[in-house]
Amino acid sequence: MTQDEQYMQLAIAEAAKAAAEGEIPVGAVVVRRGEVVAAAHNRREGGKNALAHAECLAIQEACRIRGGWRLWDCDLYVTMEPCPMCAGAIINSRIRRVVYGVSDAKAGCCGSVTDLFSLPFNHRPEVTAGVCAEEITPLVQDFFAKLREELKTRPRWRKPADAETGSRAPKPETNQAAPQEEAL
Repeated sequence: MTQDEQYMQLAIAEAAKAAAEGEIPVGAVVVRRGEVVAAAHNRREGGKNALAHAECLAIQEACRIRGGWRLWDCDLYVTMEPCPMCAGAIINSRIRRVVYGVSDAKAGCCGSVTDLFSLPFNHRPEVTAGVCAEEITPLVQDFFAKLREELKTRPRWRKPADAETGSRAPKPETNQAAPQEEAL
């Protein structure tokens, strides 16, 4: 087993925790010079927080432990290709290297939907893809298969009614010009 595979096993263990909590099974581990600095898994649903992705939580913890926001000598191992938000956090924290397992065709920003790391930002991490993908793929597929079955029994989400009128807000016109402020 390679060193990348060993660290990815830790990220997979975090992803399993996420799945057990009803979260999308993504786990992340931050490693510095061969030592695990931080590990986390998705907590978006449980925490009711759109920012609680595994990568962001692991980066936040690594910054806290290291006492600074620059993680230039750290590597991030994550089970799924980072989304735009997480790719931004990786760039801003100066993560040296990103190692991920499976691609994300809907939101992946290391080459699937776009490649934010190829843009002319002030930092571009090295990327290694596909590590332990054969082990991660069934974890993700099983999670979404169970979720689809569960969703069949749940009522569909509807936009809440306006508290004053009781009606649903109309969709905004797509070609409508923005209102202009009056000149003083």
